[in-house]
Amino acid sequence: VQLQASGGGTVQTGGSLRLSCTTSGFIFRTKTMAWYRQAPEKARERVAQISQGGNADYAESVKGRFTIARDNAKNTVYLQMNNLNPEDTAVYYCNAPLSIYPWGTGTQVTVSS
Repeated sequence: VQLQASGGGTVQTGGSLRLSCTTSGFIFRTKTMAWYRQAPEKARERVAQISQGGNADYAESVKGRFTIARDNAKNTVYLQMNNLNPEDTAVYYCNAPLSIYPWGTGTQVTVSS
């Protein structure tokens, strides 16, 4: 199984980023997928998830600002992040919450004030 996140970077408060996570090694379309993040000295938290059918759910801290989407043909899950603030600074990962595969490479998101 491989989970490779990309698209991170450094933006100013109020900026936007679009993350992608390409996957392989499992049947993507059958899995609920999620984005997680881990800030320095904090526990990893789930910020958004999307079911096989496309139903999305979000952590309160990102609701209204982040949008999760998936492309089953490309085995890829996306996270559109708008109106970013410094509290969003973290390494972002994707995984399947009901399977929790070995964590792949994350992507660093840094939001400056």
